[in-house]
Amino acid sequence: MPVKRSKPLGELYQEVSDYDLVLVPDSPLADALNRRLNRPHFGPFAITPRRLATRRRETAEDRTAFLEVIRRTDLSWKQVSKSVGDILQCWEYQGRPEAILEYEGYDTAANREVIDTIRSVDTSSQILTEYQIDESTAESVAVVGEDQLTALERSILPEEYDTVDRFVDEPYELPPFRIFESATAIVETLLETISTSNADDIAVVLDEGSEYSPLVESALEATDIPYYGGPGFIDQADHRAFIQLLRYVTGGVDTRVRVVKPLLTILGEDLPVDHDEKRLVDIVSEELEWLEPLLDTDTVPTVGELLSVYETRSGAELETLREELAALEVIEEQATTELVDRLTYYFDTYDVPIARENEGVLLADAKSASFVDRPLVFFLGLDEDWTHTSPNRPWVDRDSEFERNIDGFQSLLQSGVERYYLVQDSTGGSPVTPCLYFEELLDDEFDRFSDLDSITHTRPTRQTEGGFGKEPLDAESGYEPLESVSQSSLNSYANSPRDYFFGRILDSPDTHYFKEGNLFHDFAEFAVNHPSTIEDHPLEDIVDAMIEEARPFHRSVDIPTRRTRYRVGLETILEFLDEYAPTDTSFVTPSSGWGENFFVEYFDMEVDSPVTERWFDDTELGVKGKIDLLSSPTTLVDYKSGRRKRASQITKGSSIDEPSDKPNFQALLYLTYWRQQQPGEQLQFTFFHFLETLDDAVAGDAELSDCLTTVEYRPTSFAEFVRSPAVFEELCEDASNDCNKTFSKVDYDTFQDVVSTHPLPRTRDADEMLDSQFGETLVERMVDEVGDYKYVTNGCKQACRHLCGYRKDTYFEGDVDAFEEFVSEQIADLNHYRSGKDRFPVDGRAGEPNYRYVNHRDLLLTEERPNTSVADEFEPVAAADMEGTQ
Repeated sequence: MPVKRSKPLGELYQEVSDYDLVLVPDSPLADALNRRLNRPHFGPFAITPRRLATRRRETAEDRTAFLEVIRRTDLSWKQVSKSVGDILQCWEYQGRPEAILEYEGYDTAANREVIDTIRSVDTSSQILTEYQIDESTAESVAVVGEDQLTALERSILPEEYDTVDRFVDEPYELPPFRIFESATAIVETLLETISTSNADDIAVVLDEGSEYSPLVESALEATDIPYYGGPGFIDQADHRAFIQLLRYVTGGVDTRVRVVKPLLTILGEDLPVDHDEKRLVDIVSEELEWLEPLLDTDTVPTVGELLSVYETRSGAELETLREELAALEVIEEQATTELVDRLTYYFDTYDVPIARENEGVLLADAKSASFVDRPLVFFLGLDEDWTHTSPNRPWVDRDSEFERNIDGFQSLLQSGVERYYLVQDSTGGSPVTPCLYFEELLDDEFDRFSDLDSITHTRPTRQTEGGFGKEPLDAESGYEPLESVSQSSLNSYANSPRDYFFGRILDSPDTHYFKEGNLFHDFAEFAVNHPSTIEDHPLEDIVDAMIEEARPFHRSVDIPTRRTRYRVGLETILEFLDEYAPTDTSFVTPSSGWGENFFVEYFDMEVDSPVTERWFDDTELGVKGKIDLLSSPTTLVDYKSGRRKRASQITKGSSIDEPSDKPNFQALLYLTYWRQQQPGEQLQFTFFHFLETLDDAVAGDAELSDCLTTVEYRPTSFAEFVRSPAVFEELCEDASNDCNKTFSKVDYDTFQDVVSTHPLPRTRDADEMLDSQFGETLVERMVDEVGDYKYVTNGCKQACRHLCGYRKDTYFEGDVDAFEEFVSEQIADLNHYRSGKDRFPVDGRAGEPNYRYVNHRDLLLTEERPNTSVADEFEPVAAADMEGTQ
């Protein structure tokens, strides 16, 4: 069905102007008709049934009923809330509260008790039930939009009245949807139009639960533009902060700093982001001293006492909140988890009335309003969240409810003289679904707004006065070019340059895995330097010291498991060092070491071994890092507390030709540096995952070899290596059966002839090698030499698999040469972006980032910007242009 055209307000007024009383379904429409009244009139003219009966502005009677019932009964708050909600709703649709008892499952003792209580309360439903229009004072009555009145509202109608339709028999053509790239762009467009001079002429219709609501409110506040109809009682900062204080006091000693950060922010107090993941009780800070007494479990404070503490700390007087807590009769109750849950539920469920200045921009909720009386109206979002959820109750006729809602939606869309529909076509990479009512109202097939009549806009450029405060920095203009990168930076940059960028400029909180990892590293370094000290010292004491140092990060219940984890990790490290720690360190020059070591202070001894925590920064190669242990002149060791990876995963992650979505350049970067120190030597890089066998160690069945992953560097080309007699010998004796059988029947010269004549492809894939010129020649030659047997062809395939296996755990000279060139290119690109010539891109070398490995996902905005400028289509409306429009 097409969109029905609403009657213009002037035409509607002309139809009802001669009546004594005009009943309408919503207050804004009544107010608009009353403003048009141009003759003397005694008593109400246009009015809603509830306001007519109660002689007061409509209030949230569900809250009034709830407060009265919890005061008079012993029912739980949630039970009362459900019963009150069901009874009032049934009353609205069926005209009497007792009707609910006629439905199966609703004739309960709780509902009967609530009905008895509500009947004695002066609610608007009770007054409406008893009210009848006095025909002597209202001889002529008109009802506008009778279908939108509920059964209870219609119960006051006199025997004779006239009905007036809100719509005419002709379709309404919707203006085009204006598509923006983001909610922020939509809000910026609003600010291009709204000013303090025209604020009273503008309305913004939005879903109050959407992202638009806080964005619009904060934008208007920042520009000092008045508005009303926005945030409610519990949305006020001090009210939210007090509930957070209650939650903190009842949260126990394991409460994290990040939990109370919003509270501290509202109070103007701040803590470094480093502490976010730590337990609050373990932080020594002036900002937290006032909170410490509130944690005393022997003297649990009351809600009133905590409110006084908050008022003293914040300097705010929260009389309205105090009155509300008194109405709930909780002021003298001790702050408990159960009480905080009840209060949170109450404030989330009921709207507490607050005094508002009804001036400025009107913010209207899309699911509460069906008419807005402003000359210029902006409709934001218009997505599926605008669709009403019809009550799933037996007393509700869902078809009739749908018709009421869709009529209200059509009326709302036509509010204002000028109206603009501002929407997004996609968000988070997914299309935005238009409000489901459009499926009933529009003949076109569509999945998103761009399928309908629409105009695409770019982000406007807005000149502002003021904005964020700026502080001059004592720094020279320009930037210092990077000369070297670490493996972690290279990994992050390869995955997503923009995530790397945010990682460089934003602080991150300390975490338990960083703290624990550092403690294990410190222990390993100290154990290499002072093995006898560690041997003479009880390991449990060292575990106790680590527990104490990492205590701020762990709940009390987690301490026993952490203790086991630490003990097993230390025992595994000692077992490894007993076998692999160097006894002679003369092969390397002394190093200045790296950073601090927890156990240096614990044992009051220095660490000065040149083979531990060895820092390097080679600006010629462009690489830097820290070698945990030099086990020998040719073996580098890195301690890892995470899960073990296979050698093939490590070499694949460092591939230059085929970028991985799990980049891992550590082994390759360190071997690149170390081959400069040990030229011509075969090198090894070993990852020691000292917690890999944790479960096995607890069971008494751990093997040290299960903790180790080693990749090698060979100072030769892959082709030269394959041509070696040792490789041919492996193909004859140590490879798979058909490979051994085939190559054992030819001599080394035959194999060397094939390898020397045809280049070996740079691949890790056996099928790709087999399909190359080298692979085809190898098969032909083996068939000629051995015979055209199936095992010969299969043996050649197994040989290719064996040769590719070397590339899965070994770097060759060409790999390291290519990596050196790659590092130079990455540093050049990094300095290009750092200079400001281009933005850091989101996508990395493998395309879209692997979001499992990014640290700032919420900052990686990937949506494309449309091309059409908003200035070409959207002209701000001045207040003078809107005069006389209503």
